[in-house]
Amino acid sequence: MPLKKIWEKELKKLHARENEAIQGSGQARLKKLKEAGQLTARERIDYILDKGSFVELNMLAEHQCSDFGMDQKKFPGDGVVTGYGTIQGRKVFIYSEDAAVLGGSTGKTHGAKIHYILRLARENMVPVICLNASAGARIQEGMDNVYGITGMFYQNSLNSGIVPQIAAIMGACTGGAAYSAALCDFIVQVEKTSHVFITGPAVIKEVTGESVTFEDLGGAKVHSTKSGVVHLAARDDKHCLDLIKRLLDFLPQNNRDKPLRKACTDPVDREVAELIDVVPIQQSKTYNIKDVIRILVDDGDFFEIHPIFATNMVVGFASMGGHVVGIVANNPRIMGGCLDIDASDKAARFIRTCDAFNIPLISLVDVPGFLPGVRQEHGGIIRHGAKMLYAWTEATVPKVSCILRKMYGGAIPAMGVHQIGFDQVFAWPSAEMQMVGAEPSVKILYRRELEQAEDPSAFLEKKIAEYQELYLTPYHSASRSVIDAVIHPKDTRKMIISALTILENKAQPPRPFRKHGNIPL
Repeated sequence: MPLKKIWEKELKKLHARENEAIQGSGQARLKKLKEAGQLTARERIDYILDKGSFVELNMLAEHQCSDFGMDQKKFPGDGVVTGYGTIQGRKVFIYSEDAAVLGGSTGKTHGAKIHYILRLARENMVPVICLNASAGARIQEGMDNVYGITGMFYQNSLNSGIVPQIAAIMGACTGGAAYSAALCDFIVQVEKTSHVFITGPAVIKEVTGESVTFEDLGGAKVHSTKSGVVHLAARDDKHCLDLIKRLLDFLPQNNRDKPLRKACTDPVDREVAELIDVVPIQQSKTYNIKDVIRILVDDGDFFEIHPIFATNMVVGFASMGGHVVGIVANNPRIMGGCLDIDASDKAARFIRTCDAFNIPLISLVDVPGFLPGVRQEHGGIIRHGAKMLYAWTEATVPKVSCILRKMYGGAIPAMGVHQIGFDQVFAWPSAEMQMVGAEPSVKILYRRELEQAEDPSAFLEKKIAEYQELYLTPYHSASRSVIDAVIHPKDTRKMIISALTILENKAQPPRPFRKHGNIPL
């Protein structure tokens, strides 16, 4: 047979195998996804990556299971598309599970393909995008699932803090698959067409007797508002992938790089006098800290993370003078800006993520303290609040705080002072700072005098005013170098950018050797 004919035969065979992998389990199942308003596994990759940049790996891999009729259910690719490409010119590794093939279930081969991508991402110091649509472990493969599923957890954990890992829940993500997503830095979930949980409604009904729908158990609304598992909720598949692209804009390639400096046309010395009108000087009045953030940052562009979970705490990414920053801020509009269990967890996680990837941190402070109450104490506010103290101390990136109105009690170290590792601390002239407020302090310090006073109310009012003038003003803190400067509100943007600029090449003093720290639960 002529050589040309031999090649034609072999290439035809290759084309047939590739086409089989692209078709998955057939057009009928792909059509079903489309009817549900979802993109296919390959369409998701094509949408998020630069056109023509995707290189597929292990396209023809198949499971080796023959039990339960599985020898008749083999599909090239085994239900997950894996490879690498670029997003806006930046290298990324990516996998996209195919719910049209065996429900996207994870067996040994399926898992091995994902392990490989996760490992390559780490070895090449490149972000990894994990597009999840899996029914969980493939029960037909028995204990081979230990290899398939558990290996994913191992690689995710090794990658943590080395390369950004972004997970998307774009279909079912149940059982062990949910833990792989949870081990990533960020999770984006599509509303209505995706669910993530460890055990489904049927098992819960059988074990506990509780009845719950898929949406109420593991939908995007639940996980982005109640559990805090999901960082961002997306309207549909394309919006989900757009959010991942936006996230990558603020992240470096790995823990050895810094985020790209952004072009800045917003003057670094721009005065923000309007803050005086936004932030009421009266402590009893509320405002939305997000309005303050948008005034301060470049072009008002703030990308909030966890926007509808623990809303008394606001965290997210922005740029200031072209520097990518992570912002941690109390929101007085919600619960007075108190720190509670969820807010503490939310902030601590964000602080550690920013530190892992060399993103400077800005703390905007207006906090009356930790939320009091039996429910909070029994829920473990001590150990949850301690996470913030640990995260700030552990963080070596530049850290700048600005106290807008108040900072009391245990919230003082939790929101940022020099003694917890902050580099620069500013305060507005109207800011109040003290371990205990004026009235309770006076009642303790002047207990006997109050009992003996002819007019206890007048005496109390007089002593409160004296205490406020002596101890609650920022000048008391400035005199003891607790803060670096009392600043005019209009200069807030300029001062923070100035601090970021001088701290840009901050060197970290040597710390004692340790294998790793032990963060509170």
